[in-house]
Amino acid sequence: MECTVSAWWFLFASVPVLMLGELLVRRWSVLTRYNIPVPVVGGLAVCLFILMGDVTGLCRITMETKVDASWWTWMVTPEPEWMKRPEKAVNLPFLIGFFTCIGLNATWDVLKQGSWQVPLFLAIATVLAILQNALGATIAFLLGENPLLGVICGSLSQTGGHGTALGFADTLVQAGYASAATAGAAAATFGLVCGGLIGGPIAAQMIRKHQLLRPRHSAAEEINALHEENAITEATLHEGTIVSQLRNLLRGGMSVFLHLLLLIALMKAGAWLSYALQQSGMVFPAYMGSMIAAVILRNGLLALGVKQIDSRVIDALSQLMLGVFLATAMMSLQLKELAASALPMLLILGAQIVLSYFFVRWVTFPLMGKDYDAAVIVAGHCGFGHGATPSAVANMDAICRKFGPSRRAFLIVPIVGGMLIDLTNSLNITWFLNFLK
Repeated sequence: MECTVSAWWFLFASVPVLMLGELLVRRWSVLTRYNIPVPVVGGLAVCLFILMGDVTGLCRITMETKVDASWWTWMVTPEPEWMKRPEKAVNLPFLIGFFTCIGLNATWDVLKQGSWQVPLFLAIATVLAILQNALGATIAFLLGENPLLGVICGSLSQTGGHGTALGFADTLVQAGYASAATAGAAAATFGLVCGGLIGGPIAAQMIRKHQLLRPRHSAAEEINALHEENAITEATLHEGTIVSQLRNLLRGGMSVFLHLLLLIALMKAGAWLSYALQQSGMVFPAYMGSMIAAVILRNGLLALGVKQIDSRVIDALSQLMLGVFLATAMMSLQLKELAASALPMLLILGAQIVLSYFFVRWVTFPLMGKDYDAAVIVAGHCGFGHGATPSAVANMDAICRKFGPSRRAFLIVPIVGGMLIDLTNSLNITWFLNFLK
């Protein structure tokens, strides 16, 4: 039996898929322990179901993922291209909207919260991302594989996580790697698990070795107080269910509507900017223009004293958009494509773990002060250096509850891992793609 799902039903299915992911995460504690995102869990479950039906011959389900509806593609397409009614991925506006939100929340005020150590840690994290790509591309070349596989198993999936890996998928396909989405999602999932496994033990080893113990009695109180104070950390830790996210946005009324209009305007401006960048002959992801436009607009408005943009609303919109995009992207993966590159991927990803181990010990820890806070930051760096900020926060939380509080770590790591690294990592990936093409 064969069944074809239209692109619009494919998009609408993201809501029940997210609800399925929430159910599975609640039921299986191992998913929570390693901070596997709800959209990834739900989307992968559907993807495996489709694969089983295909392999057994019981049911072959085909999903249409592109549309040419002009009212939908207008948001993300410049007029010279839009007038030709091009087919675009139906979930593309959600991807571009998410990274536009990242740009809107990347303010100078946020950067100043952690004093000089925020830009320092951002530089450290960016260097690791660059080394991840260099190491991955080198190993892929030595194995006789496409060097783009090294980037996919490098900062694209490790520092970038699922969002960046799937966000660059179309760009990588154009650059010559057809199974970029599937390989990127698999590498990002591998990174999430490993980031949760290595961060705590490495930090604990440093704390004991350098005798950096702190009293435990105030750890929980200080962590909770900091979560209430720091909106970025709070948003990272508590994504909420898809139903609660929608309900909260609807309660926002006109404020949410105006923020949504701003996002659409920036997405359209970004489409023109990305188009201009692509005309130079360089490879750029579709969202790069919108993210740059959002950074410039937000910081320009703040310089003029205009503070009407609410970061909490932007956070809520970004979580919803990322959830929908990841759920749909994971559903459409072709897992059979992994068979040919499974062994090279494992070798590259294993090398990435070794790289991170030595990097956080010899670079992150000494440069961040070689004290207790630096050790906790190491735990966080292992978390988002291999997947996501929630993994970083979970690693730090586990260390702090065992050894004592670290106010500085809980301020610096979510700011860098939650938004700023996406800016520098996107430029890093773009450079490698153009260098290797």
